[in-house]
Amino acid sequence: MEFEYLLTEVSEQVALVTINRPKALNALNSAVLKEIAHKFAELEANPEVSVVILTGSGEKAFVAGADIKEMATLNSKEAFDFSRLGLQIIEQVNRMTKPVIAAVNGFALGGGLEVALACDFIYASDNAKFGFPETTLGVIPGLGGTQTLPRLVGKAVAKELIFSGKIIGAE
Repeated sequence: MEFEYLLTEVSEQVALVTINRPKALNALNSAVLKEIAHKFAELEANPEVSVVILTGSGEKAFVAGADIKEMATLNSKEAFDFSRLGLQIIEQVNRMTKPVIAAVNGFALGGGLEVALACDFIYASDNAKFGFPETTLGVIPGLGGTQTLPRLVGKAVAKELIFSGKIIGAE
């Protein structure tokens, strides 16, 4: 498969996978999700890879969430398929037998935060920002964030972030 939105480098058993849509703040569209699914399957099967680092290109965003422009054009079946594909990515990252590290630079919002939460470790730069701002629009985190976040940070902190839509910094 040819990859339009993912850059991959493998060196010394470490695969660096970079989501490369900086003009869209590395937002997750259908093409990016499909590429991630294929790339992670490749990396899982590659005996020369022992660890995967996932990051976003540029300084502004790891992944700023789902691509709202694409989502606005989807009918109900397409929206369901988009959501199912996003959940497949979360499950695929969770099931990797190799450690997956989210290297978060800039925004990790909505689906981007959920992808980071699926990783085994999150390392954040000083300019990293985390949150579920979609909840201020009446939309719940759709890729399992309401379940994953409380397990990682505790129920009270998770409720504050999910209920308020607040965006927090790396510190």
